[in-house]
Amino acid sequence: MALSDRPAERHRQVAALFTDRVRGTGSWDAPSPVDGWAARDVVRHLTGWFPGFLASGTGIDLPRGPSVDENPVLAWQVHRDGVQAILDDPETAHREFTNPRIGRLSLESAVDRFYTADVFMHTWDLSRATGQDDRLDPGLCARLLGEMEQMEQVIRSSGHYGARVEVPGDADVQTRLLGFIGRDPFWTGR
Repeated sequence: MALSDRPAERHRQVAALFTDRVRGTGSWDAPSPVDGWAARDVVRHLTGWFPGFLASGTGIDLPRGPSVDENPVLAWQVHRDGVQAILDDPETAHREFTNPRIGRLSLESAVDRFYTADVFMHTWDLSRATGQDDRLDPGLCARLLGEMEQMEQVIRSSGHYGARVEVPGDADVQTRLLGFIGRDPFWTGR
């Protein structure tokens, strides 16, 4: 299934896949491909950074669920539903998002570019950590890789991405994206 071009629907689709992986997690302490993170930390990251980013750029506060340590499934679901409600509400989706580093853009564009893309990429981390299907949509992989390659110096200097991992020249787009963001696409956790 191809992902939607509409930010609200794309978030719904990307978040649904991540939700499937959250619900399929058997061990929250399983190591993840992100150095020093366990499966639980992938959820902690996604539910942890975005509320402050959103509040500082729009003044919108997301509902808070239980902590990821108490209940990672419910923590994710409450967070996911709060983000989706903002995107589905015509009064908030088109509000302006302002950030000193990225400027001004619509809230739905900010969510799509920074948050939905992050959920998408971290779906691989959680999938790989927990032995689940780790295939990502190749169209979004290609789009993200193309956009990120154009600003590689900025991305690398942000500290949010690891050093590029070299992959075979004939690698598929998912493998190339993972290598670009600093993941070892062949990581097995063992």
